[in-house]
Amino acid sequence: MKETPLSNCERRFLLRAIEERKRLDGRQSYDYRNVRISFGADYGCCIVELGRTRVLGQVSCELVSPKLNRATEGILFFNLELSPMAAPAFEPGRQPELLVKLNRLLERCLRNSKCIDTESLCVVAGVKVWQIRVDLHLLNHDGNIIDAASIAAIVALCHFRRPDVSVQGEEVTLYTPEERDPVPLSIHHMPICVSFAFFQQGLHLTIVSYSTMVQDLLLVDPSEREERVMDGLYGGIMLLKDQVLRCSKITGVKVAEITELIQKALENDRKVRKEGGKFGFAESIPNQKISAFKMERAPVDTNDVEEQAEEIITKADPPSDVVAKPILRMPGTAQIGEGLENSWGDFEESEREEEEEGNSDDATTSGGQKMETEEINIVNDDTIILSDSEEEEVVILEPEETHKKTRTHITAKQENSSKKAFNKKRKKKRATH
Repeated sequence: MKETPLSNCERRFLLRAIEERKRLDGRQSYDYRNVRISFGADYGCCIVELGRTRVLGQVSCELVSPKLNRATEGILFFNLELSPMAAPAFEPGRQPELLVKLNRLLERCLRNSKCIDTESLCVVAGVKVWQIRVDLHLLNHDGNIIDAASIAAIVALCHFRRPDVSVQGEEVTLYTPEERDPVPLSIHHMPICVSFAFFQQGLHLTIVSYSTMVQDLLLVDPSEREERVMDGLYGGIMLLKDQVLRCSKITGVKVAEITELIQKALENDRKVRKEGGKFGFAESIPNQKISAFKMERAPVDTNDVEEQAEEIITKADPPSDVVAKPILRMPGTAQIGEGLENSWGDFEESEREEEEEGNSDDATTSGGQKMETEEINIVNDDTIILSDSEEEEVVILEPEETHKKTRTHITAKQENSSKKAFNKKRKKKRATH
């Protein structure tokens, strides 16, 4: 899978920002990204993080026969792997040109610099020597692989311990770490690569007060996007003598800072292992938690809290001597002190009124029903049914005067309701005929 190419707009934007001495991550031109080193549980295992670029380093050893032309020297072997986990552009099973260049640079940096005493790796001259193998795995690619790989390689070599051996005649005895303490490698110095990115052949013309100035257009520790727009990758451009000298001065400063960081990390790991504390990748990786409404811890001084509380109490005004008396608003309720009025009494009154209204309605309805039954009885007494046939006529006689007297006690609404009921019945009878 090929990497996604940069568009023309992105390329112009990056070059314009670099000309104005600006970088996307906010660094200055000669600033390095943060370097973080963590060690594994075993000796010779480490992870180096250069910004978002992560490299895993692992050192191993074994007893082998030496080379014929170097019978008293050990063997060093370096191997860098670019897995698809680091970037989609790295395909498994294939060696891109970039990987070949990186392996050659590592060999030049670590083997040809004679940083490790290879003669100390000889066990029996011409028979047995130690072969030290350094495996580097790129875990995440965000630019400047060679710098992260060189730091990981030298840190893993400094952290590595080989088993102790003893020679008696032609017999070579190999001791386990429980029997004898492992032996560290003999390292003379720490070679570290520092990468520079040049743009427009490293020269940039600027106009200052009607005069032109030539400035070096270069960056230290380029990121992945900056590597795409720079002139050449790991060589391939012509530089002036002054530019090379300028880069060497910057490199001396950066290497001194990184070397000090490596020594501090090794010393801290040595102390932790000696004291029997927790070590390894699981302990070195910080817990990253995402929480909403996160507040920074404010330092609170809890000393002399009782004395401060007593001072506040003494300075405060004394409490009032007025004692609140209970106020009886209505039976069953009470109010102590000042404040809002109690509304429970109002609710009880409203409930009582509703109950009284309900009782009065029930009484009126029951009275109305009684009167209606009386009227119906009267009407039934006055009606004369001639026959049960469908053609019969119903004759309703007028009630007597005695019944009028009883009706004087009935309300006007009840009379109207009874008349309507009679009219409805009359209409139904007529409809049936």
